[in-house]
Amino acid sequence: MSSGGSLGQHEAVSEGRGVELGSREQGSVGRPPWPLRLLGGLLKPLIRYHCDPPDADRRVPPGRVVYVLEREGLSSLLILERLCRERGLPSPFSFLLTNAPRLRAWLAVLKRPRLFRRGRSFLRSRRLQLILERHAEGVLSDVSLVPVSVFVGRAPQRQRGWFRVLFAENWPLAGRFRRFFAILLNGRDTYIRFGAPIHLSESLAGLPPERAKLRLARLLRMHFRNVRSAVIGPDLSHRRTLIGELMRAPAVRAAIEQTAERERIPLERAARRARRYAWEIAADYSHPFVRSMYFLLTAFWNRIYEGVAVNHFETVREIAPGREMVYVPCHRSHIDYLLLSYVLYVRGLVPPHIAAGINLNLPVLGPLLRRGGAFFLRRSFKANALYSTVFSEYVAALVRRGVALEYFIEGGRSRTGRLLPPRLGMLGITVRGALASPRRPVVFQPVYFGYEKVFEVESYIGELSGQPKRRESWWGLLRSLRILRRRHGSVTVNFGEPVPLEEILDRWAPGWRDQPLGEDRPSWWGAVLEQLGRRILQNINQAADVNPVALLALALLSAPKAALPESDLAAHLELLRDFFRSVPFSDRVTVCEQDARGIIARGEALGLLRRIQHPLGDVIAMEERQAILASYYRNNVLHLIADAAWVALCFSNNRRMSRAAIHRLGRLVYPYIRNELFLPWDEDGWSDRLDAVIRFYVRRGLLIESRGGRILSREAGQTDGAFRLRLIARGLLQAFERYYLALSVLVKNGSGTLTMAEVEQLCHLTAQRLTLVYEMNAPEYFDRSLFRAFLQELKNRGVIELDEDGRLVFGDELAQVVEDARLILRRELRHAVQKLSPEARARLEPPVEAPSDG
Repeated sequence: MSSGGSLGQHEAVSEGRGVELGSREQGSVGRPPWPLRLLGGLLKPLIRYHCDPPDADRRVPPGRVVYVLEREGLSSLLILERLCRERGLPSPFSFLLTNAPRLRAWLAVLKRPRLFRRGRSFLRSRRLQLILERHAEGVLSDVSLVPVSVFVGRAPQRQRGWFRVLFAENWPLAGRFRRFFAILLNGRDTYIRFGAPIHLSESLAGLPPERAKLRLARLLRMHFRNVRSAVIGPDLSHRRTLIGELMRAPAVRAAIEQTAERERIPLERAARRARRYAWEIAADYSHPFVRSMYFLLTAFWNRIYEGVAVNHFETVREIAPGREMVYVPCHRSHIDYLLLSYVLYVRGLVPPHIAAGINLNLPVLGPLLRRGGAFFLRRSFKANALYSTVFSEYVAALVRRGVALEYFIEGGRSRTGRLLPPRLGMLGITVRGALASPRRPVVFQPVYFGYEKVFEVESYIGELSGQPKRRESWWGLLRSLRILRRRHGSVTVNFGEPVPLEEILDRWAPGWRDQPLGEDRPSWWGAVLEQLGRRILQNINQAADVNPVALLALALLSAPKAALPESDLAAHLELLRDFFRSVPFSDRVTVCEQDARGIIARGEALGLLRRIQHPLGDVIAMEERQAILASYYRNNVLHLIADAAWVALCFSNNRRMSRAAIHRLGRLVYPYIRNELFLPWDEDGWSDRLDAVIRFYVRRGLLIESRGGRILSREAGQTDGAFRLRLIARGLLQAFERYYLALSVLVKNGSGTLTMAEVEQLCHLTAQRLTLVYEMNAPEYFDRSLFRAFLQELKNRGVIELDEDGRLVFGDELAQVVEDARLILRRELRHAVQKLSPEARARLEPPVEAPSDG
């Protein structure tokens, strides 16, 4: 809310005595003295401000208003006066009482010391004392305090002036000399933030003036500290100081002693190892470096992207002050690190400290990332108790200091475009750190990245097909600079519904406040982390963006040979857009504004589509390579059509079906769909979604109701409506094929025969063989992790169990589920799975040697 400036002598005497009672109307014509008006005129060409929120005039309530600046400063006061004048707000130089010329409408919390005199305390402000006295007497009963912050050099709209970052806003109170250069260099990048008004009649009801002053001082200091921390970052100690504090932590000292005793090494040697770990982990955050990177990244985004759209940021701006923010985005690309930090910085929040893999700690690059807020962690450190303790205490120290954090709970970049199951390690470390020193509420902020082009997607497809992952190196980094030669479309950053930690704890661990967190994990620990992780991923999915590339992938990858007549493609795109708007997945999902023709044109411009001209009408197709790559973008939004695809799938092999059967089978498969796609509903909510989808299909003429809505039927197989249903159904068909394949492998080989790893390998090989036989260009079809997650969910639900030898056992009901699949899956696929799975099993068995004649 304010920046430091220099308060001149004209206002230094304005808090004196001699105030008389007069009219209760606030003088709206109050003007600065003529020397200040002259100075304001000189400042005007040097100042260009950005006001937050944009409609800040609505924050100023009717009645008498007193503006409260965070820091005493003439420049801040004149900037505020100009804003008020341009927006028709009461001037800070106006009079609260007509006959009280010295009682002007502004205050400052932090006072700068003057020569031979210490700075005055806010509590000793004569003007504040008079306001509270007149309020208690009823003369100023309607007065409100409006906190205002002025940051010179924080609004990042300009793209030039690297030297300017040296004089941008920071925590120390700026002197007159520094403030002069800050205005000269950064005045056109000024950021003004208005806080919520404090109504004295409500906040100080019944309090005497002295107690009222104490309460006001506490409220305002907390407010300004939270806002300054959110805008420019917390006041961090030097890295060396933080590491020294870390080494003195009781948990680290105990771990050092245990390591020395266990390994029989001197205590000093174990301590040196712990300190080496701390230096390897810790960030070296630099405000000037972050501000400098803003200029570089602005040029970078303009070079490779056509635009970055941000949605639903208002909630983040409101909740960030006063809370420990933990940003938990989906992980699509290495660009994610930079993009989120850039988006937050541009919109007035401090970039978070980012948990980065140790593989990125390359020479030269590692120190630069540290100065941008990266702290490094090893991929696994369960076996290293000392490293684990040092890392956990470091994260706890960041949480105590109010440092915003960012990490990817999927653990790594998704190679398929789907969300990966949550890795709970960082969540557990964060929760433990928050509970150990609960100074401020912890909020997890899900973030969705929607790219039209991910520059690593080709390597992802290669890795899924069996190619080894390339390790990060300087050579790889230089090779990746080729992306600067091409444009990569646009990017959307959507902020999901925040997840307060206390809300999860209250629901899944009642009484957690009365249970101190010691070395032993409480009984509710695993359940809380599991629910927290799933809730975060669900909220990421509920903030998805449906861009033109995703829509084209949904439509064309469901068509034979990834090609459709242009008229059919346009009609199907409009059907999908209508569905997303008529049956919204959530209020945070965004859908592209282009119509079908615009979407097709966008796909052609990005090189995704090939137009085949024909006298009877053009055909729009994807080349084989593009179709494989497009599966990644389809998977980004596949969860949005899970319900629509299920209802359509029920009519793939059936002309008619009862509504009850759709719900019965839907409830049967929903736990596994929910587990794979991180859907947010319970079983009743899923049934409600199915009813909404059926109503949509009936409205669009794709389904026909009969017998009072109990029976649903589609048109004949070759009609347009049946064709549309088949296209939608194929979006989810591969998931059900995988389920059928896994269940068939289990049933085929019998109970108590295979281990979990053997079933996973059999499924992988069988699915891989199917893609070769049926030319299915979808590498994620045989992704091991999807089979592993499905088998784990079967185990969690008690459908399969492990015997003493670690083999999977199950009952006869599994065979019935396989039999029910005939209602959904086509006969050819069921036959192929039944035929190929024994062959895959044989590949795992060692060859039988023929007996020798001798």
